[in-house]
Amino acid sequence: MMTVKQVASLTGVSVRTLQFYDEIGLFKPTATSEAGYRLYDEAALETLQQILFFKELDFTLREIQAILADPAFDRAAAFAKQRQLIEMKRDRLNGLLELLDRLTKGETWLDFDKFDMSEYFRVLAEFKETHLEKIVERFGSVASFDEMLDELKAHSGDIAPLVLRQYGSMERYAAAMRETFQNYLENGPSVEPSQVDELVAQGDAVAHRILGDLQADPASPEVQAAVAEWVAMGDRASGGTDMGDGYWPFLAECYLTNPAYIEGTDRHFGKEGCARFLGLALKAYLAKKE
Repeated sequence: MMTVKQVASLTGVSVRTLQFYDEIGLFKPTATSEAGYRLYDEAALETLQQILFFKELDFTLREIQAILADPAFDRAAAFAKQRQLIEMKRDRLNGLLELLDRLTKGETWLDFDKFDMSEYFRVLAEFKETHLEKIVERFGSVASFDEMLDELKAHSGDIAPLVLRQYGSMERYAAAMRETFQNYLENGPSVEPSQVDELVAQGDAVAHRILGDLQADPASPEVQAAVAEWVAMGDRASGGTDMGDGYWPFLAECYLTNPAYIEGTDRHFGKEGCARFLGLALKAYLAKKE
């Protein structure tokens, strides 16, 4: 067993901080001596190590306490996840160092502010802190929510340009996602899992009508009527979520220029040229709406 002073000396955490962690129930001593001194065993030190890792990754004490108290908490899995997060933080810092090196050499500063997704991730962090019970109810555990958040952070560099094109600004995207998460936590998914297959089938049926004749004029009244139905169906499926003014224009462009979209769409509908026709038909529809 180690005393609180020994633990403080070993870990660099002050005695007052360790006492505070005890007071709030975050890190309790293993036992108390007859003289009233806090005593800690090896298992307690491992828990403190977990707490320090989470603090390094900017988790709040409340978040850390909820994670450690979660019945689904897995120490080995937590180490693996923390390693991944620390690697992401390292990569970000390395990127900043590289940028500083370029600036030192006189290279021109580029404005990256508009690609900054910190506001969006701050919104998600707020939700985690203020809706812990709902998050566990909907996601199964705090760890599951964190996995989703980690995945988003890992791909933020790819997501940011797409978000800007769809929503126009990070602020609008963050506000839309705040509302979406609020609705999800309070009311559940806008589309139940049992409805997904049916909605996909309905959407495919309308898309097949649009693609009935690839030699037709994408702007013809027949095609445009089907496109209007297709767009309305997509808007209903969003459950009122703000998809951004640029959602449909962006989708149209993907059908016309994105190789992955083009290949996947043509394969799905079994004919080359389907993606291009959908893109042209959607662009014609949007042009009439302007």
